[in-house]
Amino acid sequence: MKIPYRILCVCMGNVCRSPTAEAVLKRLLSDSDLRGRIEVASAGTHGYRVGEASDARIQRIAWARGYDLSQIRAQKIGWQDLDCFDLILAMDKSNFYNLRRMATEAQQGKTRLLMDYATTFDEDEVPDPYTALGQSFERTLDMIEDAAKGVVERLHTEIGAEVQVIRLPARTGS
Repeated sequence: MKIPYRILCVCMGNVCRSPTAEAVLKRLLSDSDLRGRIEVASAGTHGYRVGEASDARIQRIAWARGYDLSQIRAQKIGWQDLDCFDLILAMDKSNFYNLRRMATEAQQGKTRLLMDYATTFDEDEVPDPYTALGQSFERTLDMIEDAAKGVVERLHTEIGAEVQVIRLPARTGS
């Protein structure tokens, strides 16, 4: 595995789920022995929100759990990203299939659903809290934290690093 290993988190607009996954993965990796060996970024499959900050609701919830999304700005994935990143994590099946359509056969193997790495939740996608009835931003973050922990554990195995316990930040005001 090449170092730095590069991960791209992808949702539709890059203003809620994928920037949250980026921030959570960065935090978990910075607290592990993989610090400095893995880079994480995020993008959207659609470009209508390019340059915008993450949704204020998810920023507040993430901040309360120790994640900072304030510097992340929405960007659209480009075909060149499919070459530059080693692992591309889609938040849902719609974005997964959009990515697969963009990709060459060789690039398709890099694309996975984030929830494939979940250890607690059984869902295969992180629903968009904008459109999923009854889906809260808190639950979105819960799901992303669970799957991100699984990603980091898998990377420990793949990179051959010693697995260490990953502690998620304590929740406040749930």
